[in-house]
Amino acid sequence: MDWLQAIVLGIVQGLTEFLPISSSAHVSIVGQLLFDGRDPGAAFTAVTQLGTETAVLVYFRKDIWRIITHWIGSLRGTVEKGDPDARMGWLVIIGSVPIVVLGLLFQDAIDTTLRNLWITVAMLAGVALVLAAADRFGERNTKDLRQLSWRDGILLGLFQAAALIPGVSRSGATISGGLFLGFNREAAARYAFLLAVPAVFGSGLYKLKDIGDDTAATWGPTIVATILAFVIGYAVIAWLLRYISTHSFRIFVVYRLVIAAIVAVLILTGVLSA
Repeated sequence: MDWLQAIVLGIVQGLTEFLPISSSAHVSIVGQLLFDGRDPGAAFTAVTQLGTETAVLVYFRKDIWRIITHWIGSLRGTVEKGDPDARMGWLVIIGSVPIVVLGLLFQDAIDTTLRNLWITVAMLAGVALVLAAADRFGERNTKDLRQLSWRDGILLGLFQAAALIPGVSRSGATISGGLFLGFNREAAARYAFLLAVPAVFGSGLYKLKDIGDDTAATWGPTIVATILAFVIGYAVIAWLLRYISTHSFRIFVVYRLVIAAIVAVLILTGVLSA
């Protein structure tokens, strides 16, 4: 991987991580176009996601600090057990369990078989239809994060775990789940961002050991890509939260279907190898 390729992939990661269009799919597809058919790899994807998740930490720093301190306070007995922020801490922990367990159980498949582009095409198109249905279902949703239950946390954790398959989209799956459970768009998006932090940092830190072992992912370019992902990801978070307060997810549904069709054509014509 050269520096220009890393810059492009860092920009792609930052632009797509928080939009419900699957960053892993875009990094894989663009990476193969840049690398003459070679996937940049699961390690590179996981590590560059550290940049976008750091953007979440910075953007939601006040919320995250309050959640952490209140959660610790509830353990010490200085904060009531029913405190909303302490409860949110537990909900993020519980919601993170499914993706951790499934990620470890199916690690080999995630790194190899599930990166097949035909699977990515199917997920891009299939989840587009799920997102469209969820968006329509949730048009008049009024529930906010104060009404998030333990059952909701576990179910949304399962939705997030589906994003282990490239093409699904972590934010797209979790937001769709939130809409189906009655939460408004902004609440579903905020919880999706918070829920992703432990899983993505865990995955990225775990994959750090693989950088340098694969010729497609070397340290220098990976660091540059990660920094770019952070800067652009921060801007995308701010834009998306404003956008969904007054708009539906229809544009992302159409985009996913168009990209799925384009990738299918590129595979069939031999431009990309599945």
